[in-house]
Amino acid sequence: MSTIPRLFVDHPLLSGTDVPGSAGQAHYLGSVIRRTVGDEVCVFNGRDGEWRAYIATLRRDRVVYHLDAQRRPQVPEGDLWLLFALLKRDTTDLVIEKATELGVSAIQPTITERTNAARVNEARLHAIAIEAAEQCERLTVPEIRPPRPLSALLESWPEDRTLFAAIERASVGPIEPLAGPRALLVGPEGGFTPAELDALRRYKFVTPVTLGPLVLRAETACVVGLALLRSAGYR
Repeated sequence: MSTIPRLFVDHPLLSGTDVPGSAGQAHYLGSVIRRTVGDEVCVFNGRDGEWRAYIATLRRDRVVYHLDAQRRPQVPEGDLWLLFALLKRDTTDLVIEKATELGVSAIQPTITERTNAARVNEARLHAIAIEAAEQCERLTVPEIRPPRPLSALLESWPEDRTLFAAIERASVGPIEPLAGPRALLVGPEGGFTPAELDALRRYKFVTPVTLGPLVLRAETACVVGLALLRSAGYR
């Protein structure tokens, strides 16, 4: 039995209504996995849960879904942010994908003194997050925020949200269980500069942490840090 396609749509979901999909979804359904009118799909929009639907119209660049019934209600998925120093394109793509799979609610590309890049294609990163959310069966797509300098983020940070800063080669403790909003900060491949480390230590909401005895690549540190936060009591 083939897997039922699961697709994100940015429209209200109500039983008995028709909602349009994207041209990319039309191509995927018709040309890649060879679905046709009447075949079942699942759709979600991040607000109204997950719904069973059927393909009502399918052309080369157009698809319409007819909504049948809700399969899963919308439920809270947690409130975890990821801040990571921008990396090269492929590794940035990987971080977006894995952070989505690990349930991150907001992803904040960050510019540090040793950052390898300063700009991103936000639409492209959003598309990667959507695809990851479709495949991992979460009900929401994380917010992809525009890149901002680390200094500006620290100055405007909400003080009720703990920021766990992954610091390599430092005498700091591991991530410990903690209630409330939280975020993970991962620096660039070359690490934070001494000035950035001094700045991080000045803020009470920052908790420096270690991710283990080995020096990890930045993309690996994002995955490990998020996994540790989840195992430390995050939901």
